[in-house]
Amino acid sequence: MAADFPYLTVLVLVPAIGAAVVAVVPKKGVASWFHEALGVAVTVVTLTVSIAVLVAFKSGVAGYQMVSEHNWATGLGIHWSVGVDGISLFLVVLTGVLFPLTMLGARARRDTRAFVAWVLLLEAACMGSFISLDLILFFLFFELTLVPSYFLIGGWGFARRGYAAIKFFVYTFAGSAFLLVGIVAIAFIHKSQTGVLTFDLPALMHTHLSGTEGVLLFCAFTAAFAVKAPIFPFHTWSPDAYAEAPTAGAILLVGIMAKLGTYGVIRFDLNLFPQASRTLAPVLLTLAVIGIVYGALVACAQRDLKRLLAYSSLAQIGFIALGTFALNSQGLSGGVLQMVNHGLVVATLFILVGWIYERRKTWQIGSLRGLQSPAPVLAGVFTLAMLASIGVPGLNGFVGEFLILLGTFVAHRWWAVAASVGLIVAAIYLLWGFQQVFHGEPTAEDTTTRDLSVNERLIVAPLMVLIVLLGVFPKPVLDRITPSVDRLVIHVDQVTHTPVPADLRNPVVAIRTPGSATSANRATGGSK
Repeated sequence: MAADFPYLTVLVLVPAIGAAVVAVVPKKGVASWFHEALGVAVTVVTLTVSIAVLVAFKSGVAGYQMVSEHNWATGLGIHWSVGVDGISLFLVVLTGVLFPLTMLGARARRDTRAFVAWVLLLEAACMGSFISLDLILFFLFFELTLVPSYFLIGGWGFARRGYAAIKFFVYTFAGSAFLLVGIVAIAFIHKSQTGVLTFDLPALMHTHLSGTEGVLLFCAFTAAFAVKAPIFPFHTWSPDAYAEAPTAGAILLVGIMAKLGTYGVIRFDLNLFPQASRTLAPVLLTLAVIGIVYGALVACAQRDLKRLLAYSSLAQIGFIALGTFALNSQGLSGGVLQMVNHGLVVATLFILVGWIYERRKTWQIGSLRGLQSPAPVLAGVFTLAMLASIGVPGLNGFVGEFLILLGTFVAHRWWAVAASVGLIVAAIYLLWGFQQVFHGEPTAEDTTTRDLSVNERLIVAPLMVLIVLLGVFPKPVLDRITPSVDRLVIHVDQVTHTPVPADLRNPVVAIRTPGSATSANRATGGSK
């Protein structure tokens, strides 16, 4: 592999070009499967590149690697600047994994060409968001995710798809307006101090902000990220969107796009506004705990599998936010790992619910009974994903939740105790939902439910393997996440004049990746 190969740029270009090619291939005279096969091929190529990024990534390095930087709008201070570190690496790989599985496991039943084109455009936008180091570039990709998501919900969703699509778009677009204002504001504050207009993240980390400026800008950025995640109480769009979206849309909304919000908090809020992050941490911790408990309690009242998973996801996002604002290495590492774990688990559950709907034409819990008898493999896979979501040891959900609670308990004991209630309630509603759907005597309609086919088993097999593998052997993942997290924690502690923990006083020295045309300051993430 050539050292100077632009892996990250290719990660964006492959699905973007693929979307354009699929869109221009006419429907007339071409079988619908051709567009689908072309889309799957593009996502597989993207997955291959993401795996190449994982292989080329140097373990133990804290800074950005495989950085690619090109002038774009020099007079406006905007650059094509992309890079990956331990915080973004596995989100890139998660995106690469989920898109081809979604294309195979949640196929469109009509207008395949448009469906595939929107999915590929969404993949390009998500990849771009996770690797952008220029704030304007990030904003463009972050906003671009709205367009294909809106059309996927509105075009292939269920009965109330129009309402759900508009609500989703308005909520997220309104939050992003605050983000744009915040980006422009911090860039011009930086220019007033240095004379240089730039939107480069490592450079903007050196901007000096007053306490009021930091808090206001933190709130502007977090408004967009909290809606996208969503974090309580900015979640009200999500149950409608997740329930009415087609299976593919629900998987990608919850599994990938929700992580753009939590990733944005870690990447931008903590780096740019460390003092405000520490000042407002109690507020965000409180909202996270409320989201955990509220999501779990409301999930208990659901009689709809998709809405149950929507509120379960709200609780899981609350855990990720809890670990993030613990502001220590254990909590942040757990938060980053849990983003990946939750994406794998919730994708599996939504795929299975989609297959149940294909067989029974309903996902209402009251209309399903005893599916374990006619479909034992389906029940077994659902059981594995459900136990991972609960956080049973040996599966991936346990590792992330353990680190989050450990980090939060060390720094904010009572918030950790309160959040533990959510774990107990999660076991109640997930086990109850499983019993209602899979146990008992099946009805006449349920007895004819088809079990998973060979193709369907092959689709979920990679997800099951990853769920188990990350549960029993998370070390290779944590070895790559922890140096970047430690660097970020040191940055926050130094800016806020908090004593650096003894185990972080000798951080791993970041090095430049061969072929990177960037400064040593960028390689170390611009830490002060």
